[in-house]
Amino acid sequence: MTGTGLRSGCRRDTDRRADLAAAHGVLGCLVREVALPDGDAAVVGDTLRLRLRHLDVTLRCAVARVSPIGAHRYRGAVQRRTGGDRWEDLDSAGLAGLVAAELRVRTGVDNEEFPGQVRASRDAVGRLLADRPARDPTPTGEPAVDAYVDSEQSLVLGHPYHPTPKWRSGDPDTWRAYAPELRTAFRLHWLAVPDDLVADAGPFDPLVAALDPPRPPAGHRALPVHPWQLSLVPPTHLRLRRLGAAGVPVRPTASVRTLYAPEADLFVKASLHVRITNCLRKNARYELTGAVALSDLLSRVPLPAGVALLTEPAYRTVDLPGADEAYGTILRTGVRPHLRPGQIPLLAAALAAGPLPVADPVAWWRAYVGLLVPAVLGCWLRHGVVHEAHLQNVVVVLDRERRPVRMLLRDLEGVKLETRRWSPWPRGVPPEVGYRPSDARNRIVYCLFVNHLAGVCGALADARPGIETLLWQELRAVVAAVAADLGEPPELRALLRGRPLTAKANLLVRWRRDADRAAVFVPVPNPFGGPR
Repeated sequence: MTGTGLRSGCRRDTDRRADLAAAHGVLGCLVREVALPDGDAAVVGDTLRLRLRHLDVTLRCAVARVSPIGAHRYRGAVQRRTGGDRWEDLDSAGLAGLVAAELRVRTGVDNEEFPGQVRASRDAVGRLLADRPARDPTPTGEPAVDAYVDSEQSLVLGHPYHPTPKWRSGDPDTWRAYAPELRTAFRLHWLAVPDDLVADAGPFDPLVAALDPPRPPAGHRALPVHPWQLSLVPPTHLRLRRLGAAGVPVRPTASVRTLYAPEADLFVKASLHVRITNCLRKNARYELTGAVALSDLLSRVPLPAGVALLTEPAYRTVDLPGADEAYGTILRTGVRPHLRPGQIPLLAAALAAGPLPVADPVAWWRAYVGLLVPAVLGCWLRHGVVHEAHLQNVVVVLDRERRPVRMLLRDLEGVKLETRRWSPWPRGVPPEVGYRPSDARNRIVYCLFVNHLAGVCGALADARPGIETLLWQELRAVVAAVAADLGEPPELRALLRGRPLTAKANLLVRWRRDADRAAVFVPVPNPFGGPR
């Protein structure tokens, strides 16, 4: 076969993989958000069957791993019954068209963008699979840091329970230069902002000095900006001056708009007017001020040994309407202070992305949940602090034997305070940071149990088939111990007695074009099985 033939064959293979991943993602959302709550899906043997009740259409797909919460791992094509025992394969576009028709009748809402977004996400995955370098072209040579960067940039398929996980607004030829999945590295662009137009808080200049910024003119301060953002929202105010690309290289993390500078061990959370999964990724003014206020407040909220918070102690933006959200930048502390010799930090989502082979999965799992679960539940029920500890918000530190020894919680945008437990309201914390008790419960249960722990549990079970039920029983024992330590709060009693878990309905959010904050939550089977 010629070189051209090899390349075209490889591209066809990556396109097939991308289409299968897209179809499985849409199917997983459909099962979780529509069919399971309605009683229209069931696994018989090793096959899932699902009915689209408004279309009177039956679908099926082989199941490689059956999950007690319905988070199955699928294999092979999704098929549609065409009559009797006749079935035909569906590609992701065909499945998306059926889902759109079903949701149109079910919700009374139309979304003409949806099929195209599924297609664009599939195409993006195909490009990422085909173009991803086999090795990091710009490693630091520091094993722990390089392993961490690799984990952040490894999520080629994206969120497994989102219908369009890699759809990004904008031209793909533009965003590929900033795609973490392509192991990219680049330099920040900088603006010089007149002193009287600067809004900031915290030790911004001392921290940002580690990035080796350019020297601004007299009477100005330097502000780092994502280079993609400057092409999307170019500065038009005559007093803002471009200083160009400068400083140490940065690596885009899994969130795309948050950048890690290995040399400085500093994160830069930039505004980016790009829609990624559900949200336009810009830093609202309350998120800027809230990050610094929460960093100060949370320094007084104790965490158990082995758990730490990556704080966000400083922000800077342009104090002009519109520009404040366009160029708002948050600085986040790095990972090196939390490491001991031989330890490696890894993004939790990278652990959950594929089979996770470990020597003793039960002991490994006990260590994992024993660190994470008491910390998140204790912060919520003892202190009223709601951490969104989903897979992209937790960095796991492994020791030389690759056992979990530390958990790093991050991203204060997702941290909220339960209003019932904070009276009077803490000074300086924006009211948007508040959650009602029901919102707090939904976010904790979804992010911790359904998104995070179900993902890692499934990855362990993919490597050791048949172990998943035992792992959920081990997790139940940890939750019961936390409940006893906290005085048996009703929130945990209900969970242990079998109250359904909840999951954010990403398919319905995308279909209805809702804001993420207004997301609906759907019930998910409780794997704890009631009292043992």
